[in-house]
Amino acid sequence: MTTPLPTADTLPESLREYDQWICWRSETRGDAQTKVPINPSTGHFASTTDPATWTAFDIAHQFARTDEADGIGFVFTEEDPFVGVDLDHCRVAETETIHVWAQAIIDALASYTEVSPSGTGVHVLVHGSLPEGGNRSGDVELYEAARFFTVTGAHVQGTPDTINERTDELRAVHREHIGGPAEEEATPTPQQPSGPSELADEDLIERAQQAANGQKFTGLWSGSTAGYDSHSEADMALNSMLAFWSGGDATQMDRLFRDSGLYRSKWDEVHFADGSTYGEKTLERAIAGTSDFYTPSRSASAEPEGSAGENSQAELIKGLQQELNQLSQTLTDRRETIESLVAEVQSLEETNAELRDELETARAATPEEPESADGSESIWTRLFR
Repeated sequence: MTTPLPTADTLPESLREYDQWICWRSETRGDAQTKVPINPSTGHFASTTDPATWTAFDIAHQFARTDEADGIGFVFTEEDPFVGVDLDHCRVAETETIHVWAQAIIDALASYTEVSPSGTGVHVLVHGSLPEGGNRSGDVELYEAARFFTVTGAHVQGTPDTINERTDELRAVHREHIGGPAEEEATPTPQQPSGPSELADEDLIERAQQAANGQKFTGLWSGSTAGYDSHSEADMALNSMLAFWSGGDATQMDRLFRDSGLYRSKWDEVHFADGSTYGEKTLERAIAGTSDFYTPSRSASAEPEGSAGENSQAELIKGLQQELNQLSQTLTDRRETIESLVAEVQSLEETNAELRDELETARAATPEEPESADGSESIWTRLFR
């Protein structure tokens, strides 16, 4: 084991309370080092989408003290309130200094921060949820589900020792480092919510399904998360459309979302330090992130039938950029899944070869046994025949 293990008192208590801990082992894949997730209960491979391969902190910590693992890690899920911000190649290990660009992100998030196992990066853990779009760009990565972070307990001096609610700050970091400046320029003059919706629920659904992006709306409305990295991103996508059509009417949006196929009990669970539920924050973020709202007066003149909500070139560019980001992330996820499967196959092949060698050794060391009195072979002879 090469990475110092954190102790219980060096980590935020809110993180240790979740039974979402695994171990990891560093292995060489090609010319690069890969951190392979390990199930602390079995020593076999773990999966970031299979809770049966996770365990409590104490069990993971105990297993990581053996030669079978190099450290411990925490798995992010849609059900927990955590978001992990991974800043790579931003720290000089010898001098313990952090690059200016990364320090700006650390200061903005103001939450528990620790040094990564390599010593050249940092991890920031916050409470919140990510905006719609990609998860990575350059040396900045943000994850809230189906990923694990290595946990070292090497607390960065000057940062809080607690994990804090930072949804708004996350949105700003995402916009600057993931979304890019072009997305900001696409909507220079956001339209304000129009207040109570002028469309009845049935009319709103009908118009949304007949719009240019009606197929996407229909899929989300029916409960499909296809094309999205997580259920939470699909939730945000549907609510962003509902925000447009309802004129930012949070009451109608909430009512409609509860009737959609995406609705789940998580919607009413408190996920934030200020007492807000997951649903309340999702509605708030969807409205705040919507720059254009539908008004009935536009349907007869400004917009041709079936194209409401897609009338501006800026909105089209923004939508295409988001889809490209999602496609890029999906391809990256699939590549990582394939790499993990290849690693598992290689490990199984190595284990199989070792077992074959042990069997051959056992055969060679087993003396020939005479036949039994009745002429039949012994069980031992038949076993190694």
